[in-house]
Amino acid sequence: MSNASPLLLVSDLGHRFSNRGQEVRVFEKCSFEMAPTQFVAVQGASGSGKTTLLLACGGMLAPSHGEIRFQGSNLFSLPSSRRAKMRAVSIGYLFQTLELVPYLDLTSNVKIATGVSDSVANQWLGRLGLGDRCRSYPRELSHGQRQRVALARAIAHQPALVIADEPTGNLDNRNSDLVFSVLREYAQDGGAVLMATHETSPATFADLVIDIENLDLMKAKAR
Repeated sequence: MSNASPLLLVSDLGHRFSNRGQEVRVFEKCSFEMAPTQFVAVQGASGSGKTTLLLACGGMLAPSHGEIRFQGSNLFSLPSSRRAKMRAVSIGYLFQTLELVPYLDLTSNVKIATGVSDSVANQWLGRLGLGDRCRSYPRELSHGQRQRVALARAIAHQPALVIADEPTGNLDNRNSDLVFSVLREYAQDGGAVLMATHETSPATFADLVIDIENLDLMKAKAR
C-alpha cells in the first residue's frame, strides 16, 4: 500500500454488550485498513458480529473500545451532526432491512437519500437489472429486487466508501454475480467497498477477507 493515508483505518476495535447481567464479547482486537479501490469482505456466520463491525465503520454504532478513522478523522470524536453529514456525503450504506420508502417509486427511493437526478438514479437501477421497473413501487418487487434497489441507493451518489451488509443474501446466482460485478467495478473505478457476506469463497471477488469468527485475533488475507 502507498504512503498515503488510508481511507478507513480500524485500530484495535472491540465491542461488548451486557445481556441479563452477563458481558458478551462481539469481537475483539479488530485492526485493518482500506484504501480507495479496495474491496474488503467480512466473513462469518450469523451472529458473529459482521453487522456490528459494519455499523461501527459507518459511524452509526460506537464501539466499546478502539478507534476508527475515516478520511483522516476519528469518527467517534466528531460531533454527531458532522458525523451524519460525513455519512451522507462520503459513505453509502446498504442495510439488511433495506429501509425503502413504500409510497415512493424506485427512482425516488434512490434519489431520496442521495440527491442525484432521475437519470443517474435510473442509470444505477439499470446497471442492477431494474431498468424496466423504475416507476414501480417496493411492494411490487420481490425481496431480492428490493435488495438491488437499496444497493442502487447506496451507490448512486458515488461515495468514497460503500458499506453493504449481505447484499446477495436473497439473490439467485445470476443476480448475485451481477451485484458482485457492480461492486467490483465500483472499487476498480476508485471507490472502496466493505461488505459482510455469508459466501464461502469471498476471496474470489474481494482483495481482502476478514474472518470475524476468531474473536481474539482478526484474520485477514489478501486475494
